[in-house]
Amino acid sequence: MYPKNAWYVACTPDEIAEKPLGRQICGEQMAFYRGPQGRVAAVENFCPHRGAPLSLGYVEDGQLVCGYHGLAMGADGKVQSMPGQRVRGFPCNKTFAVVERYGFIWVWPGDQEKADPALIHHLEWAVSDEWAYGGGLFHIGCDYRLMIDNLMDLTHETYVHASSIGQKEIDEAPPATSVHGDEVVTARHMENIMPPPFWQMALRGNDLADDVPVDRWQICRFTPPSHVLIEVGVAHAGNGGYHAEARHKASSIVVDFITPETDTSIWYFWGMARNFNPQDQALTATIREGQGKIFSEDLEMLEQQQRNLLANPQRNLLKLNIDAGGVQSRNILDRLIAAERAPAAELIASAQ
Repeated sequence: MYPKNAWYVACTPDEIAEKPLGRQICGEQMAFYRGPQGRVAAVENFCPHRGAPLSLGYVEDGQLVCGYHGLAMGADGKVQSMPGQRVRGFPCNKTFAVVERYGFIWVWPGDQEKADPALIHHLEWAVSDEWAYGGGLFHIGCDYRLMIDNLMDLTHETYVHASSIGQKEIDEAPPATSVHGDEVVTARHMENIMPPPFWQMALRGNDLADDVPVDRWQICRFTPPSHVLIEVGVAHAGNGGYHAEARHKASSIVVDFITPETDTSIWYFWGMARNFNPQDQALTATIREGQGKIFSEDLEMLEQQQRNLLANPQRNLLKLNIDAGGVQSRNILDRLIAAERAPAAELIASAQ
């Protein structure tokens, strides 16, 4: 259950730099490659000759050539040629709208007529020299909504990430959740606490003392279909917290683009963007390494949670005040999914 009429992050440019990439997204098998003039293209990952994955082939003159018998396909899904054969009458492959923007390749798995690139949210941190970004990709065996739940309720940091970003004060600071159209915001503010290890490192990275009390914030923002951007940071206590001047704080945006593969697996594009010392590449690498370790701590928990849920479909889960962000996000997703399915349901009803 996921919206298909939406833009998802499919891959990063480096993943298709040397050869095509096969990736399943929202249940659709896709082959990504650079077609004519180096533009990214995506077609159904299925050779119409013998069903081989086109992603196992190569690109020649902007065409995707099947690695099995040499069938060449254009970015429009039409078969162009095949050695010694007449193939112009072959049926077209399904194609997908793709956009290369903000350092990612985005794909629209649903109705291609609705694929408006203007619907991709503007990401200032991805286009400004005042920001630095480092991130990575995990493949995780869980429902994409479990990851949204995880990111919209950071209470788990106290327990899952005890050695890096977790601290007991997170439990003691109640979150506040609000809904603004299709956006859900869950915010938590902590005052006059000691920074945990990860934020001690970040303070040093901004030439700030790491052994004094700080004010800390976590502001999680969900937008459909499955994007969660989290404003996080610490400021030396007494300087305004979230609103403190840059010289008193270390702040960043945790970037989470969650792309469903199947109902129980995801492609998770994670990273952190920061607007302090953006030119320091060593700091970017250090933060990326730290973030990678933090996110990897979630993997086993989420995959085991998914197994438990599949094994116990009859169990009802408890909903507490800390779950409000995830619950509201799911409500928005349910509404969008229902709206997508409504035309199909009406068409079936009218045919009966």
